[in-house]
Amino acid sequence: MGLDPQSIAKNYREHFSGVSLQAFSWEHARFVVLDTETTGLDVRRDRLISIGAVGIFRREIELVDSFEIMMPIAYNTSSVTVHGITKEEAEEAGVPEDEALAQFLDYLRDGIIVGHHIGHDIEMLSSACERHFGFRLENESVDTMDLYLRLEAVGAFNSMPKLENFSLDGLCRHFHIVPHDRHTAAGDAFITAQIFIRLLRKAWSADFLTVGDLTAKFEAEKGEQ
Repeated sequence: MGLDPQSIAKNYREHFSGVSLQAFSWEHARFVVLDTETTGLDVRRDRLISIGAVGIFRREIELVDSFEIMMPIAYNTSSVTVHGITKEEAEEAGVPEDEALAQFLDYLRDGIIVGHHIGHDIEMLSSACERHFGFRLENESVDTMDLYLRLEAVGAFNSMPKLENFSLDGLCRHFHIVPHDRHTAAGDAFITAQIFIRLLRKAWSADFLTVGDLTAKFEAEKGEQ
């Protein structure tokens, strides 16, 4: 029996009270650090290959609160050279996209999504949810790049060397994190979670205390390139 899009949408939306979390302390929030691997960067044409995620609660990574799933793809693309997942591997281990998304939504619930340059991942997931179930993700989100730049702007990293490389690998070097299992969704999610833990410590010291303080976008001062 196929999935019921209306039931999935209803179950997902039941996790949201309609009250904005922006003014609430993030100290007791559940963060879901996630990464996706996709067939490319075009949200309209490309498809999800895998989703990896891990939860953070009270500034600690919760390994028991993790998620990983793979979906079959129609053909190999140039992105195989990045994530290494072939059409044959995805067909053998993959779960149909709608079922994979339904499982992910059950895991995600109202968690605050976190990721490095997370906008693309959210767009890919929202596009897939819209395609199968008729809705887009409504979760709050934190981009680790925006958060880093905003903390840097208030001097939170004055005691550290200036960050020159704003990639995930650059942040790993900056925070002395070993990038184990790089370029897999689960591996990159765990790496990003380690970075986010370090950012949360700095955020607390810098009086970034609310959800809104973490989710705000970085805006360069006038005159900055």
